[in-house]
Amino acid sequence: MKDNNRTAICPRCGQEYHGYPALSRTDNETMICPDCGTREALESIGISTEEQDKILEIIHGRINLE
Repeated sequence: MKDNNRTAICPRCGQEYHGYPALSRTDNETMICPDCGTREALESIGISTEEQDKILEIIHGRINLE
């Protein structure tokens, strides 16, 4: 059964999230929110926190395109 309505608290950022979790790259055991999963992936290739924020804004469609 698919559980895409799952609600959980991310152990990495402490925020509530819905949907499918991501597997943390730090221990390959901990389930984290999709945003933290994206951040871990971006960190692994040297992307700064500021750039990660911009990328997540684009993913969530919250950026104003002028």
